[in-house]
Amino acid sequence: MSEIMHERPGVYSSYDASTVISAGRAAKVIGVAAKAAKGTAGEVVTLTGYAAGVAAFGEDAADAPGMSTILRLLFANGAATVAAVRVAEAGAVKDYQDAFAALGQREAQVLVCDSAEETVQQALRTAVEDASSARMERIAVVGGDDETAAELVTHAAALNSERMVLVGPDALDSSGKTLPGVFAAAALAGVIASGRDPAVPLNGAEIRGLGGLSAAYSDNDIDLLVRGGVTPLESVAGVVSPVRGITTRTTTGGAADTTWRELTTILIVDDVIPAVRQALRSKFTRAKNTAQSRSAIRSQVIVELENKVAEEIIDSYGEVTVSPSEDDPTVCLVEFSFAVAHGLNQIYLTVHITV
Repeated sequence: MSEIMHERPGVYSSYDASTVISAGRAAKVIGVAAKAAKGTAGEVVTLTGYAAGVAAFGEDAADAPGMSTILRLLFANGAATVAAVRVAEAGAVKDYQDAFAALGQREAQVLVCDSAEETVQQALRTAVEDASSARMERIAVVGGDDETAAELVTHAAALNSERMVLVGPDALDSSGKTLPGVFAAAALAGVIASGRDPAVPLNGAEIRGLGGLSAAYSDNDIDLLVRGGVTPLESVAGVVSPVRGITTRTTTGGAADTTWRELTTILIVDDVIPAVRQALRSKFTRAKNTAQSRSAIRSQVIVELENKVAEEIIDSYGEVTVSPSEDDPTVCLVEFSFAVAHGLNQIYLTVHITV
């Protein structure tokens, strides 16, 4: 991610990532942009329960799921606070862009919308990446609509961002009626937002509020989806859950790149960097750029990184360096590296039997 330079005093950050090759935190706020039965388009409403959502936006018609359906799924899956914006009934890309812009001014770490249109989701990607560049880190969880596994992979390639999660297949409601994949995505967003540990993978986490899924993926389908940047869902014994949490980022500069494949990677980045930034902001708002201050800054960064190691959010971290900028004596440069803690996806058993 590129770093945006401004004149405002503060703590700024940038990051990059590379793949290693060898032989309790607070619940997140969810932002929603969707069509609704009532409410003012473009106006953000903060909700802490489904009843408040129905009062603000009304209930969806039986044949037109939208805002209230999304809110029900979010709160059923553990959402604590939702910032919701009604999208104008026309539902043009510009209408969604206006809603995303309104959410861009709010603290919302996970965004969802009711549109499966690729152009709308690309606009959401832009909004998410712009907000993240401005130190308001967030991801978006989206879905398709009646797409095959191969079509979902193509859909993911059009998004190709570590901050975008594409979910498939479509879902079923409690009566067995098919719901577009955007509603399965909303349910999963609630699960993600309620997670306290960013390093714990989504594998097998229960998704509530759905009656099932419209398709059952084979192992070959799952291989295709995971490698193609799609988070596949499955239903086992009536319980819907993600097989594996995956982002849509599969290439960099046109070349295959698995660095950002696991959703936990970006969630960890969005946990560690803001924590360090906030710690420095709270302790060094009015400080001198002297050797003593820089030593104190270095010590504070190490404290924060040690906390993340103790919480098993990161495995380790490298040398922390703090130095004054050669171009501006009022700027202090802090540089460090860390290795994310990886989730456990598979266990292979090799058994030697003696008869």
